[in-house]
Amino acid sequence: MTRKPQPQAILVLPHLRVQNANAISSPLTHGFPSITAFTGLMWALQRKLVQAQIPLKLLSVGVVCHHHQEQVTQGYVRTFNLTRNPVDKDGSTAAIVEEGRMHLQVSLIFAVAEQLAPGAASVLVQGGEDRMAEWAAKAGEIAAQMRVAGGTLLPSRPVPGKKVRPWMALLAEDPQTQEADFRRWRRQWLPGFALVARDDLLAARLEQLRKTDAQATLLAAWLHASRFNHQVLADPDGKPQADGKVRWGDPLRPKGSGWTVPIPVGYAALSPRHAAGSVANARDMATPLRFVESVYSLGEWISPHRLTDLEQLLWTAETDTARGLFRCRNGYQPPHTLPVDHDGHANLEDEWEEEDDAYVDD
Repeated sequence: MTRKPQPQAILVLPHLRVQNANAISSPLTHGFPSITAFTGLMWALQRKLVQAQIPLKLLSVGVVCHHHQEQVTQGYVRTFNLTRNPVDKDGSTAAIVEEGRMHLQVSLIFAVAEQLAPGAASVLVQGGEDRMAEWAAKAGEIAAQMRVAGGTLLPSRPVPGKKVRPWMALLAEDPQTQEADFRRWRRQWLPGFALVARDDLLAARLEQLRKTDAQATLLAAWLHASRFNHQVLADPDGKPQADGKVRWGDPLRPKGSGWTVPIPVGYAALSPRHAAGSVANARDMATPLRFVESVYSLGEWISPHRLTDLEQLLWTAETDTARGLFRCRNGYQPPHTLPVDHDGHANLEDEWEEEDDAYVDD
């Protein structure tokens, strides 16, 4: 078995301004590009780095969103702002293909390793900062000519107190030093929200549904967790309110429980692998082909200052050809469950005190 290379450094493309990115992340979700769009960008960028003779291997990617603006009409029912296509050659109206677009400002964080040629000296060591700065600048120039989730990159604007130019930094071997470095790096990604995986919430929701319906499926749990399910909340003391009113809410999503969203995380095979050129009208007749469908899970948008290490931020692509599963994994581990008061609100006072202490320690 081939051993996966270990990350030696990070490459950061900060505060990228993306215009008209694809807002439709899957057949069932929209609102932000799929994480597979960013892993695809990672692989495309690595191929171009090889062409530029930069010996870096991009291993995983983290996404921090600073701003997003979906191109939709506002109102109770929202629809995408669609373009008007030119008429056909016979003068009839051309078919409208549903396209969702959005404007983004994101920071992309790549874990990288060095691919050394035989006899070559390593650059990702102390003292190689000048060469690393050159590589980061070159990576930024290459990325500026590429598409990000189908969108076009615009020149970055100077931001007071923020790094807007690409940069690289070494990952310390000592865990404590690496944690201290990460606490310093994550300041550059504020304000913003990092997308992390919450597969545990999907499992918990399925367990909750099966208490009342033993036949509940993962799809039912995913749909149930993707919306607010309002119902009458029980009073803490069992007595009716003095004004006779009842309280409504979602007992499984109380205030303070987090900004959770349904997301696609990869693909599952629908057919065996077809040989190259055996399927008519394929996009690439020189590459083997396999029909797939989207794989779904739950994610959470979380402020970077709540992450404790780099692994919690990064997404890694995994391939299981035997099962036909191609999906992205994230190393986020949720903290302890916040206590909930009688009103169904998460008690955040202790959490706020911890964050205050963390800022003092920084």
